[in-house]
Amino acid sequence: MKLYRLLTDDDTSAFCHKVSLALSRGWALHGAPSYAFDAAKGVMRCAQAVTKEVPGEYHPDLKLGEQ
Repeated sequence: MKLYRLLTDDDTSAFCHKVSLALSRGWALHGAPSYAFDAAKGVMRCAQAVTKEVPGEYHPDLKLGEQ
């Protein structure tokens, strides 16, 4: 089965570390990153989709970050 996650965070090194951690655990980038201005917080926000092939069947209770 193919899993999908959308990683998001403020545009800081923490976001890059979050994506790097996912890549080190076998997730693959899916498409280009996205950026948007969060007017309420006054910061840029980042998003990056990642996917991963894993055995088994999908269930909504699956903890995606633990895969």
